[in-house]
Amino acid sequence: MGQTAVKKRSSIWFLFIGSVLLLVLGSVVFQEKRYAWISFGIAVLACLAILYSFDRRNTHIRRIVLISVMTALSVSGRFLFAAVPAFKPMTAVIVMAGMYFGAEAGFLCGAFTALLSNFYFGQGPWTPFQMVSFGLIGMLAGICHKPLKRSRIALVLYAVFAGAFYSVIMDVWTVLWSQSSFEPKLYAAALLAAAPFTILYSVSNVIFLLLMWRPLGVRLERVITKYNV
Repeated sequence: MGQTAVKKRSSIWFLFIGSVLLLVLGSVVFQEKRYAWISFGIAVLACLAILYSFDRRNTHIRRIVLISVMTALSVSGRFLFAAVPAFKPMTAVIVMAGMYFGAEAGFLCGAFTALLSNFYFGQGPWTPFQMVSFGLIGMLAGICHKPLKRSRIALVLYAVFAGAFYSVIMDVWTVLWSQSSFEPKLYAAALLAAAPFTILYSVSNVIFLLLMWRPLGVRLERVITKYNV
């Protein structure tokens, strides 16, 4: 295994373990706006991981610019579809960022999409949960990028998974917010109550990913090849 592969695996584990630990910490101490520090910590983790994953000094700025553009597209997508609950293109953009720029980039795009867009939609103790859920969706897309690029069926399945995964993570916050403790029965009830929104969200993921898969994917491949990112 080469040094680059070791660095990538290390950065992925660093992101996963660090973000989950911060999220657990945040579920205990997010009173009195302490959740802001948890959000800040997750954002710092994402930045450190993406910087550590760089293996060619001359591609740093180019890659950061491209990831920033993908994040801006994702945030814009959430704004444009703000009036339509659970039907937004942001997850599709986050998945594409992970597929074409790597797991760390996918996490960063997802985490910063939640953090930045919530300055408009509202910050709160839910923000760290959104950052981690969207971040992990982008990260897993980067890990599974080969089948996602090759197979339309794999892409559709991942889109459905992303919708369910987001609900699974966010309903943990729902239970903690309402009870100040985690109760499995209440969690199951929350998942059931959120099922219509989860289905709509999954459907929107499928639609937007299928729309973006070829046209955006081809352009990203060209940019990656042209600038050797």
